[in-house]
Amino acid sequence: MTQARMQQGLVLGMSTLAFTVCFMVWMMFAVLGVPIKELLQLNETQFGLLAATPVLTGSLVRLPLGLLTDRFGGRIVFFLLMLTCVLPLYLITYATAYWQFLVLGLFVGLAGGSFSVGIAYVAKWFDKDNQGFAMGVFGAGNAGAAVTKFLAPALIAFGTWHLVPKVFSAILFITALLFWFLTAENKSHRSASGATLREQLACLKDPAVWRYCQYYSIVFGGYVALALWMTKYYVQEYGFSLQSAALLAACFSLPGGVLRAVGGWMSDRWGAHSVTWWVLWVSWVCLFLLSYPPTQLQVQTVNGPLDFHIGLNATLFTVLLFVMGIAFAFGKASVFKYISDDYPKNMGAVSGIVGLAGGLGGFVLPILFGALVDLTGVRSSCFMLMYGVVWVSLAWMYLSEVRKNPLLGKRPL
Repeated sequence: MTQARMQQGLVLGMSTLAFTVCFMVWMMFAVLGVPIKELLQLNETQFGLLAATPVLTGSLVRLPLGLLTDRFGGRIVFFLLMLTCVLPLYLITYATAYWQFLVLGLFVGLAGGSFSVGIAYVAKWFDKDNQGFAMGVFGAGNAGAAVTKFLAPALIAFGTWHLVPKVFSAILFITALLFWFLTAENKSHRSASGATLREQLACLKDPAVWRYCQYYSIVFGGYVALALWMTKYYVQEYGFSLQSAALLAACFSLPGGVLRAVGGWMSDRWGAHSVTWWVLWVSWVCLFLLSYPPTQLQVQTVNGPLDFHIGLNATLFTVLLFVMGIAFAFGKASVFKYISDDYPKNMGAVSGIVGLAGGLGGFVLPILFGALVDLTGVRSSCFMLMYGVVWVSLAWMYLSEVRKNPLLGKRPL
């Protein structure tokens, strides 16, 4: 019993560490992209593509990696995945052209697929009553986005941007070795060897899977997109230095990662639906306020014109981001509680599908953010777009869950 608990602890702890480092690498261009943008004179859309390129491959490989995890086990898949990313990450140091950064970014982005591997690997080591908390602890590795915002600016200030990929590749390699030697594999956690690809993908016919994809596209896809976008947003909108902007952006990234374990505990106690429902409403309110662009308003009075300025200062903006980061953290955990409850025997495949949808949201949104800024000239247009996505999620949840069972939407937290 003691040995089993020790194995559980090591699997959870090392998987969380490995996922944190992988996420740190995956979000690297959130900071590294700022000096590269200046170096290559990129426009907003080009920067959005550069920042989002790693997210594309990290999203597309989530489903196949989830299937491989079900079949071969999470330990070997996770280890080989980390080793695969070390060399392309190091080679970014020598990139000089835009296309080179994009190509290497595609390979580095494979690290983002670690989520669908780790979540299935960890969940199968815990019983159903504790799965939500365990998956929440593992998902706290999203805080790797905040680690990037602390570490990368310090490395750039110490030397140049070239130092970032060198140090990150060394950290990833060491983490891969530690993971391999300190974790264990339980062959009973694998899917039956006779399970075909068609049988594993049968869950695609289930409408609930697509609904969970929609929820995750905002709580995770939106989290990734804003984690990539906010450092540059602070620099351009409020005039902060790169180091200060990254620190403030971490006020969103950090709670969005580390509090995921709390969301898992809440989902175990009150259910995935109740947590997700209120997460979406809190996000809706925050995004409504964040969407309003700075406005100069002139009112003609009997004493002459009276000027007003309507807009969010940096403090209020950061507070709203912080609150939304907490909501997203809870939502990421609650969506995967849905999955562990509904698909315990096919979790690798379903988590891969839902993770793919969330990752694609994280890829598409930064590009759309840049395109909207280039088109409208309004930086807060990124929040307007996300506000619309949350509306869709709320409507879908109401029609498919709340309206069919009104008591669900009234369960107190």
